[in-house]
Amino acid sequence: MEFDAIWIPTGTVIYAMFLGSLMGLERELAQKPAGLRTHILVAGASSLLVVLGEIMISNYSSGAAVEAIQADPIRIMEAIITGISFLGAGTIIFRNKDETVEGLTTAASILFAAAIGITVALKQYILAAILTIIAIVILFGLGYIERFVKRLRNRIYDEKSND
Repeated sequence: MEFDAIWIPTGTVIYAMFLGSLMGLERELAQKPAGLRTHILVAGASSLLVVLGEIMISNYSSGAAVEAIQADPIRIMEAIITGISFLGAGTIIFRNKDETVEGLTTAASILFAAAIGITVALKQYILAAILTIIAIVILFGLGYIERFVKRLRNRIYDEKSND
């Protein structure tokens, strides 16, 4: 087995895991149910599955197996999205007493980490890095804006109820 056959896919997965860790760090700091480790593993697993799909296609693209195996990379992505959506759904909690829903951002960030992993596996390294930075800005920056809007809304609501 060639050196490149092991280390290039390994490097690809590690890079995806690194980018996933950047998003997971924000979730960890926010003390959300799916944090650093979850995002690392989701990004890495997504990348690994796409890389394995490419390896399977190259391994079975010649010989007797060609006609028996139909390779479709889109199916791999569909399977990843389905599995990750199931995982993300587990982070969503509806609190009937308060009529609130929690975990939607975490579920979305898990799905996004999977998409980053897929992007890295498709060798779109710069695109993956740029989108990871954008996601981190959204997770950190918009969290502050949401809290400000919530305080403002509560202040307005309290003023109306006192009138």
